[in-house]
Amino acid sequence: MARIDLDLAHAYKAQPLEDADYALLPLQLSFEDGGAYALLGPSGCGKTTMLNIISGLLPPSHGGVKFDGVDVTHASPQQRNIAQVFQFPVIYDTMTVAENLAFPLRNRKMPEAQIAKRVGEIAEMLELSGQLGHRAAGLAADTKQKISLGRGLVRPDVAAVLFDEPLTVIDPHLKWQLRRKLKQIHHELKLTLIYVTHDQVEALTFAQQVVVMTRGRVVQVGSAEALFERPTHTFVGHFIGSPGMNFLPVRADGGALRITDTDLRLTPGRALPEGDLVLGVRPEYVSQAAAQEPGAVHAKVSRVQDVGTSLMLTAQLGAHSLKARLAPDTAVPAAGDAVWLQLVGEHTCFYKNEELVA
Repeated sequence: MARIDLDLAHAYKAQPLEDADYALLPLQLSFEDGGAYALLGPSGCGKTTMLNIISGLLPPSHGGVKFDGVDVTHASPQQRNIAQVFQFPVIYDTMTVAENLAFPLRNRKMPEAQIAKRVGEIAEMLELSGQLGHRAAGLAADTKQKISLGRGLVRPDVAAVLFDEPLTVIDPHLKWQLRRKLKQIHHELKLTLIYVTHDQVEALTFAQQVVVMTRGRVVQVGSAEALFERPTHTFVGHFIGSPGMNFLPVRADGGALRITDTDLRLTPGRALPEGDLVLGVRPEYVSQAAAQEPGAVHAKVSRVQDVGTSLMLTAQLGAHSLKARLAPDTAVPAAGDAVWLQLVGEHTCFYKNEELVA
């Protein structure tokens, strides 16, 4: 295992002149030895570029990479001792499951007794023990991807295991089983794992720390709780959660907030910079309020959806849409009726230039 430190930027253009020319804007980022990380963001945000730079498949155009303090910027994946698991299974169909799992170890001339022991341990973790003698060619896609995962995990001396959207080809009802297995394996083997995905559920249920990316930038690194409760960038508030955070333009003036034609009072002791801001509050923290209650706004209900575990209320506040997730037994007004909604509380965030106001 290894601690990985990045201090770099990357552009595919020879002479980048503006931010849009970079696949990865300048960043400094560390992955601790034995940690489980996810790189999360939409397609094209730079996740796979970062993963390929870490693995050694792609040299950064600026800066470098260190493993345990040693500069490996120009070292190959083999020299870095990296294992990488790709989106589509990389296995040998003519080999058995056991032979596929043993292949990376035989390449390193490990004694056969140790190979058999290690293959047995990984096969048991991935629930492949009963299929070790089967040819890989006739196996289902999810089993083939398990083998691919096992090939990445089987080397006990690996510096880090990198996963590039490894569950994309897996049926949705099987994904949670493999995520659970990966978490179990991380707990048992204490490997440094870095997992690329665009799926927030995969990232938040697998990783100890999630690296959220957009447009080549790392905008927040944190636990699932931190990303949900205190997004430090409006993109994180929008991207994390289903639905994402409500955002409303407000103006702070002398301890009061002006939103559309309504004045909202701040909680005692809370101060904000004067001027235009963006109020962010998650639907889970929007509740019905009494008329004229401090921190509440008067809106018009446009839709109420019963989603089983909750009611999703959508209301209009001037030109802005506002969502509230309410308890399923809540009495709510019908579409077209007026409603008072509480926006300002301990979970309300404020942003200026897309960044969280302290």
